Amino acid sequence: MSAAALRARYLGDSVATASPQQLLVMLYDRLALDLERADTALRAGDRQAAGNQLTHAQDIVVELQESLRVDAWEGGPRLAALYTWLFGELVQANVKADRNRVASCRQVVEPLREAWRQAAASIA
Repeated sequence: MSAAALRARYLGDSVATASPQQLLVMLYDRLALDLERADTALRAGDRQAAGNQLTHAQDIVVELQESLRVDAWEGGPRLAALYTWLFGELVQANVKADRNRVASCRQVVEPLREAWRQAAASIA
C-alpha cells in the first residue's frame, strides 16, 4: 500500500472513530488550516490555490451551520449568525482575493477553535 493510501486510511479511521466533540475540533482545525493556506497562497499571488482553500473553508462552515442545534443552548442563535457572517466573508475573500477578510476570519476562527478544543477536553 502506498504512503498516500496509508495516510488516507488512517485519516478515514480517525474520523470514523472520533467522538462528536472530536469531530467538531477536527473541523475547526481544518478550517484554520484552510485559512492559513489561503493567506499564504494569496500572499504568493496564487489565486487558484487560495480559491481552493477558501472554497473548502466555506464547505466546512456550511457543515458547521447544518450540524448546529440552535435551540440546544442560549448561544446557539449567536453562533448561527456568526457562521452566516463567516460564510459571507469567505465568499467575499475568495471573489476579491482579499487577505484582510481572510485575516478577519482567522481572528474569529482561532478563539472558537480553542474554546471547542477546551470543551471537548473537559468532556473526555
